[in-house]
Amino acid sequence: MKTPKDCESLQDVRTEIDRLDQAIISLLAERSAYVKVAARFKSDLSTVAAPERLRTMLEDRRRWAAESGLSPEFVDGLYQRITDYFIGEEGKHIKNRK
Repeated sequence: MKTPKDCESLQDVRTEIDRLDQAIISLLAERSAYVKVAARFKSDLSTVAAPERLRTMLEDRRRWAAESGLSPEFVDGLYQRITDYFIGEEGKHIKNRK
């Protein structure tokens, strides 16, 4: 693993980006496992979206982005997509258990 300042070539940069992307995908898979478990605690499809939880969760992600030097708007859009996907997946799990 090289830090950004330790990269000596474009290949070094690409190798590290690939490493990070693999870690991100692994973390998304872990998040997916938690979403499947969350479905066990919800009684029906009407409880999946949880708009208040979504609102506060997105606020937190925007704040974390700003604190990390990332665009809050970028992170908000990214998490909108992530949560839309996982809400759909959670809904499927609830439907399938009936």
